[in-house]
Amino acid sequence: MARRARAALGRSIRPGAPRRWVLSGLVLLTGLTGLLAYVGTRPGSEPEPPAGVPAEVGRPTGYPAVEANRSDPGPAAPGLRPRQRPPSPPPSPTPSAPASASASPQLSVSQRDIPAEVDLTAAGSRDWVHWGLRGNSTVRKRGGTGEILDQGGRGRRGNWDGNQEVFSWRDGGSVRSAHATSTGVFTCGAGNGFSLAVAGSGELRTVRLYAGLWMARGRLEVRLSTGGPATTLRLEDPHTSRSAEFTMRFRAPKGARLLISWTTEAVFGRGCGNVGLQAVALR
Repeated sequence: MARRARAALGRSIRPGAPRRWVLSGLVLLTGLTGLLAYVGTRPGSEPEPPAGVPAEVGRPTGYPAVEANRSDPGPAAPGLRPRQRPPSPPPSPTPSAPASASASPQLSVSQRDIPAEVDLTAAGSRDWVHWGLRGNSTVRKRGGTGEILDQGGRGRRGNWDGNQEVFSWRDGGSVRSAHATSTGVFTCGAGNGFSLAVAGSGELRTVRLYAGLWMARGRLEVRLSTGGPATTLRLEDPHTSRSAEFTMRFRAPKGARLLISWTTEAVFGRGCGNVGLQAVALR
């Protein structure tokens, strides 16, 4: 009985059976591994970020190093890489400053002693006028602008030769040149004097008036024909003569004028207290 049972068991378990089972198991395991690898490579949604981290956190796409170091503002033009940005448009032209002719009128007046000798050719690069060289004659700059206007004034004019200062020029009209002349004109009595004008050009100009007095108080009044307050200066000597250089810097539009009045405000003594005029220069 026992001998038959061992014989039956030997027929059911053949010597090669365990080896085939091992091989079958290996084949099955290899197949499962390949199937898992194939499933892992299929496209699908990206894994969700860990809880608490915003979905947009992460390195930007494209050229992150270039984008991070870009200093020029504004977005890049579509279709261009960051370093292929189009050039900035040229700046709009700055409006030019308005011409000086449209600038507001202005006026300033100052006073000082006349130099011992005055060169009218140098002082009056645009125009100059001298009075009293020969009697009551007037000498103007040759080729000058004619912007200095003698508008007369009250009182009878006389001439004299004896100023403390002297005048010279090399570009005169009626008298071509003169050297160290001390002549001028005067008018006696309170209320009498000289009226002058200088035409405006829209540019800043400098006028120098060379004037004096004898035993009197003179009043200089300067204003613009366009309006505004007048500037008044006074010069006085009750005993003898005195002179001054009055410097006027002004701007007035074309058609307007600088108006100058030099008159005797008061006289001292019984003689001919007066104001005098030697020259005017414009530059």
